Amino acid sequence: MAGLSHFDGKGDAHMVDVSDKPVTDRVAVAECHVKMAQETFDIIAEGRAKKGDVLSVARLAGIMGAKKTPELIPLCHPLPITKVAVELTLDPNLPGIRIQGTVKTTGQTGVEMEALTAVSVAALTVYDMAKAVDKAMEIGGIRVMLKDGGKSGRYEAE
Repeated sequence: MAGLSHFDGKGDAHMVDVSDKPVTDRVAVAECHVKMAQETFDIIAEGRAKKGDVLSVARLAGIMGAKKTPELIPLCHPLPITKVAVELTLDPNLPGIRIQGTVKTTGQTGVEMEALTAVSVAALTVYDMAKAVDKAMEIGGIRVMLKDGGKSGRYEAE
């Protein structure tokens, strides 16, 4: 299990000890998208969804998801999150919605999982709010775009 920090020498899962790591400013940005039928896209874009404002509700859900990450991911550290921003952009070329989540903290470990959770929960909320008209929506492209801070430094996706 060399290189996988969440396993000990015996191969058992454990929470990584970050107590000796320095406190640094950290940021992570993740993205994903929800593809949908043109009719569904139009309903969301025109604000005609029966459950309400899909983009606003999904934004709030993404923010809540980031804050709840340590409750959902078993070995994730609870962190003092200093910022969560979730942006949902209508993309007629998909057609669908592009979602980007940014999370910041000052701490001893990164916030990649919080950013990934934010966009995932936002995407699931879009699905939930529009599934009555489009059960074939597709969530995809979930990935970390940027991670900065800490010992491993900066990572940017290509």
